[in-house]
Amino acid sequence: MTPSTSPLLRVRNLTKRFPGVLALNSVELELYEGELLSLIGENGAGKSTLMKILAGVQLPDEGEVSVAGNTVVLDSVKIAQSQGIALIHQELNLSENLTIGANIFLGREPQRFGFINKRTIAKESKRFLAMVGLSLDPDTMTADLSIGQQQLVEIARALSINARILIMDEPTSSLSAGETEKLFDVIRELRAHGVSIIYISHRLGEVKLLSDRVTVFRDGENAGELAGTDITHDAMVKLMVGREISQYYPHTSRPLGDVMLQVSGLVTQANPDHPLDFQVRQGEIVGIAGLVGAGRTEMLDALFGVVPCLAGEIYVQDQQVSINTPKQAIQLGIALVPEDRKNRGLILEMDIQANSSLASLAKHAHMTCFRNVPKERADAEEMIEKLGTRTPSVLQTVGFLSGGNQQKVVLGKWLLTQPRILLLDEPTRGIDVGAKQEIYQLIESLAATGLSILFVSSELEEIIGMSDRVLVMHEGRITGELNRAELSEEAIMQLATNADTTRAQKEEMHVL
Repeated sequence: MTPSTSPLLRVRNLTKRFPGVLALNSVELELYEGELLSLIGENGAGKSTLMKILAGVQLPDEGEVSVAGNTVVLDSVKIAQSQGIALIHQELNLSENLTIGANIFLGREPQRFGFINKRTIAKESKRFLAMVGLSLDPDTMTADLSIGQQQLVEIARALSINARILIMDEPTSSLSAGETEKLFDVIRELRAHGVSIIYISHRLGEVKLLSDRVTVFRDGENAGELAGTDITHDAMVKLMVGREISQYYPHTSRPLGDVMLQVSGLVTQANPDHPLDFQVRQGEIVGIAGLVGAGRTEMLDALFGVVPCLAGEIYVQDQQVSINTPKQAIQLGIALVPEDRKNRGLILEMDIQANSSLASLAKHAHMTCFRNVPKERADAEEMIEKLGTRTPSVLQTVGFLSGGNQQKVVLGKWLLTQPRILLLDEPTRGIDVGAKQEIYQLIESLAATGLSILFVSSELEEIIGMSDRVLVMHEGRITGELNRAELSEEAIMQLATNADTTRAQKEEMHVL
């Protein structure tokens, strides 16, 4: 749909201050009817603050917002919704103990004779569900839906308030490739019917694929704008970080030591028919590529003793070992940074100091049973300085940190165990481009000290940029090995699929 000449939404000179922080400084933004505008920037750039202002959650200190040419004061969520603005959060905001229909009309239930009119809810819910391509019974419990279906229910709820401006915050972060493609189809259909979308994502491939225009924030200010063919990965990265990144992946050749980890005939519970064989040398970075469901995470879990393996042999520095629990893995010098840092890597309600010490409590305890609090604090401060974690203090609650800084806390926790082998599962998922580069530099520096690193990533560019060697998995088995000179997207995808690369598969590996 061709955008109109006048913006549907206009933000002028918007400023927002918090104690000690200038979150937004005279930012501007325009959104046209039927347009998809992507808003990108590093964590802390001000994206979330602006979205909360537009959704009526917060009020700006200065500036104005206009909708369809009329200046509006968005001092509540209800007022924002009355202007046709709906925010779809990254963390889905549905009540799983209610039905789909009840969620769609929650707080706005149609009534008849003073009672909730369930018949109207069912009828109208079907209409809005059809608009997002769902043919579900409105009486279905929301808890029974997949994450992708819940995402579409959120959109249906937004449409039920006649939303003409949808704000989508990291909408694909928890979706499979198939669910992502379905969401993209819905987005295209909504745009064709005149709905305007502000799309926030760290996945720059998605941004390039979907966007009419891109607005970039940096440090709470407008950093630039891109449109049409100017929307490229390099151009977006440059505007986000304010500098050229000619060495985005800081890989360097380094001498490799002896074999540190060797696996022979390893059989995981998830894929009992496919034994695994590979090795990792001292100072080597070995990438693990493959589509979702290829068995990569399951292999790392088996190596760390999260789920004991069924058969096979594991050698650490030529010594055969038995790993049936994470405690045994830690004692052998193996550490695992899990894919789901919020549920498996951190206790969000605790501070940095407490989280940093969790894996090494026994190592530093007084008389084997009393916490060594001064040592814990010193260690946490050391990791903050070494990893460049942005925090006011070691006593900062981890849940209040950005994704990139949370990931640094997880890494610091495991580095304090002084591992010899580091297992990384999607180490940069959900963090911004600047924080990613910091993680890459850290991985490279750790390998230079002799640490052996085995890392899983669904981003082909990341795998190619960081690896000395790549193992490719498909349906639980290793289908090939590529040295650095052989690495290419095509070579990896052929091994990852055993077939020609399809569009959906490319999207799943984030190569579009």
